[in-house]
Amino acid sequence: MKQERILFVTGRLAEYSLRQVLDKLAPQVEFEYEICVLNVQVAALMHVPLIKRRLTVPEGIDWVMLPGLCKGDLQVLTEHFGLPFKRGPKDHFDLPEYFGQEGKPPKDLTQFDIEILAEINHAPFLSDAEILQQAEHYRQNGADLIDVGCVPGESWKRAGEVVRMLVEAGHRVSIDSFDRKEVEAAVKNGAELVLSCNHSNLDWVSKLGAEVVAIPDLPSDFDSLHDIVDQLVCAKTPFRIDPILEPIGYGFTASLERYYRARKEFPDVEIMMGIGNLTELTEVDTAGMNVLLAALCQELQIHSVLATEVINWAQSAIKEFDHARRLVKYAIDNQSLPKHIDYQLVMLRDPKLKELGAEALLNLSQQIRDPNYRIFAEQNQLHVMNRDGYWKGTDPYELFDQFQAANPKELDASHAFYLGYEMCKAMTALTLGKQYQQDQPLNWGFLTQTEISAQERRRQEGEEPQCGPR
Repeated sequence: MKQERILFVTGRLAEYSLRQVLDKLAPQVEFEYEICVLNVQVAALMHVPLIKRRLTVPEGIDWVMLPGLCKGDLQVLTEHFGLPFKRGPKDHFDLPEYFGQEGKPPKDLTQFDIEILAEINHAPFLSDAEILQQAEHYRQNGADLIDVGCVPGESWKRAGEVVRMLVEAGHRVSIDSFDRKEVEAAVKNGAELVLSCNHSNLDWVSKLGAEVVAIPDLPSDFDSLHDIVDQLVCAKTPFRIDPILEPIGYGFTASLERYYRARKEFPDVEIMMGIGNLTELTEVDTAGMNVLLAALCQELQIHSVLATEVINWAQSAIKEFDHARRLVKYAIDNQSLPKHIDYQLVMLRDPKLKELGAEALLNLSQQIRDPNYRIFAEQNQLHVMNRDGYWKGTDPYELFDQFQAANPKELDASHAFYLGYEMCKAMTALTLGKQYQQDQPLNWGFLTQTEISAQERRRQEGEEPQCGPR
């Protein structure tokens, strides 16, 4: 069977490394290829009118792939040349993934089984505006229910009023308090869940008509749950149970065993886990913990968690758990490892690095004929190159002095700022093991912030780009 023949369009500086990629990729995917190098150095600067003017398509080509950053309507090219044009990935090193995934349906991560209760901690100390803002932030990040956290030992007269305010704003609400006046007012105004219920308040909280979270009298006293559950069943009070997750150093492993025991001894009862006792009280990034906790909940059919974002290292915990609950459900439902499914929780380091290599970097440096600086982060070094030279090292200050000395009149203030900003990103990438690509944001998973590249800014301002990647 005849293999399809693809024309890859690129700029002069990317030809060498693109050919290296395609030499390996084409036999694996079973296509033939040709490369057309237009008379531009940087492939990212291509646009549809330029391609229409300069491109000549050889005979026998089935379709044409353009650089992913190419601007303009590709339908114009399709109509002009009479064959399909497609954008590839932004980086040609991603071509293997592009061809490997093409035609496969995306992973469905819309499904989840675990409800997120997001707590507004110490709500009595906040203004109404702050409470509404925090609740909306949690909802936008995946929370299904807003938990109003009260202050132990105090009685808040506005508990009912604030609950009503949240309900009128479209939120589902729970109340976290043992104070009878606070709880009764909250339930009267629309709170659907009460955290929590044990023998200390069982006599009155079971009569409010709202669902309650049953907890043991002491975390270690699991047997007390049986009596509390029996009384809630007799009172026909809806409930879920929480055996209490303990912090590391205070019975963490024993508390995990209690959840396993709870599922065995209460096979048909809903269970909740308060995960903040781990994420807030462990001095470590929380994304990995949230995945493990979500996996534990998914496997034990724990269908709700109470999450918090009080301490700074846990400030994205709600969104992390939202991604985690979808990831683990997909993995378990499909009997698939939670790997190569979704990279949104890989934030500190990147899943893999794509490097040109020493030979390609040297080859590239010898082809450059313009003053624009190209920056790379590879082999534990920064690499900076333009027509005046090729500099590499680990100290950005020394590199700056070196390439500035090669042409001291070339750098104005804005250009120097740009290079400093890019080298800062490159050093961060080297430090953390992340992929650096000039003029592109570093990948921080779901926390990635979009950037307008220096080239795009200059195009928007009607100026010629002065700095650019390969």
